[in-house]
Amino acid sequence: MASPADAHEIRPAALELTEQADGNVAVIWKQPVLSGRKLKMRPVLPAQCAVPEQTQLDYVGTAILESWQATCRLDRGKIRIEGLEQTLTDVFVRLKFADGREQTRLLRPASAALSLDTEVNDSPAGAYLQIGAEHMLFGWDHLLFVLGLLLITPLRQLLWVITAFTAGHSVTLAITATGLVRLPSGPVELLIALSIFFLAIEAVRKQAGKTSLTIRHPWVIAIGFGLLHGLGFAGALADIGLPTGQEIWALLLFNLGLELGQLLFVAAILGGYWILGRLPLDRQKWLAQPALFLVGSLGAYYTMVRVFV
Repeated sequence: MASPADAHEIRPAALELTEQADGNVAVIWKQPVLSGRKLKMRPVLPAQCAVPEQTQLDYVGTAILESWQATCRLDRGKIRIEGLEQTLTDVFVRLKFADGREQTRLLRPASAALSLDTEVNDSPAGAYLQIGAEHMLFGWDHLLFVLGLLLITPLRQLLWVITAFTAGHSVTLAITATGLVRLPSGPVELLIALSIFFLAIEAVRKQAGKTSLTIRHPWVIAIGFGLLHGLGFAGALADIGLPTGQEIWALLLFNLGLELGQLLFVAAILGGYWILGRLPLDRQKWLAQPALFLVGSLGAYYTMVRVFV
């Protein structure tokens, strides 16, 4: 069950095309790597673009960066992402024209192409709200951590604990996304996995009637590990960057999207717990115990994968 539940499976891809005075276009294609494999998608430029047979390929963190020079213009034709419709990811396309103009588009699986014949003046920042919500709702490691918090937190303290987690990851997300701090993704992802496994252990201790700082004051661990998870959230923004001139607005919307996704998840869990409470079933047996096994097993799985793979 653990293998398909890979974290960050919808990290966005990014395509940047910079028009140069000599008639060439510098192309940078950055796409996420899922379980060590490239997603089967690639950019297809307008028909008039002459593309070289060889491109430069580099690995950057959890993404593959491919760059090349194409001979063409950015005023006609279509750009599409072949294979995008078979994925769960989005693609940010940034167009930089020789006259200094800049446009940003967002391509999704349902709309995998854009026309260069029509200028679009929509603000790109609004797309960051959706990306933030999707990153939380499909980021299994972050959801498992929130589920672990629910397992150790009394209902009367839940609002404060979730707020503490939000405050923690908001701080490091802002610091990292704006370039003030840079940390390698490998150790961060490992520590995030360990934080999930740690909460599973604490939940077992609580069920056994034992106590600890985490059990007595879950908000402390929520804000502490929230700082760590903020570094993970920043990885999604690092893949696409922030739109020029709208950095703060895009960052706020991305963070708001994270919170909306988090609230939806918490509401779904509490709703399920309430519904089972209305039925002649043991909520501890049918909800709490399976949730604990899920958090513990996937936390251990993610930890081992990030140590040995």
